[in-house]
Amino acid sequence: MSVLGILLPEAVVHSRTFAVLAGFVAINTVMYVALSIGKTLPRLYVSEIIPRRYERGETRSIYPDGPR
Repeated sequence: MSVLGILLPEAVVHSRTFAVLAGFVAINTVMYVALSIGKTLPRLYVSEIIPRRYERGETRSIYPDGPR
């Protein structure tokens, strides 16, 4: 019995080894898509999200009225 379009016998497709391999390929594909999307998005820096809360008590400049 020959069916066109089938590359592997049905016994191979329903085997546990094939299921494990298919699962690995699925996880690998999802990870690749996630990494690709992550590379196309703009980079986020923590310092831009969380502002600084500290400030010097006195200036360290040689100019007394300089920025802190």
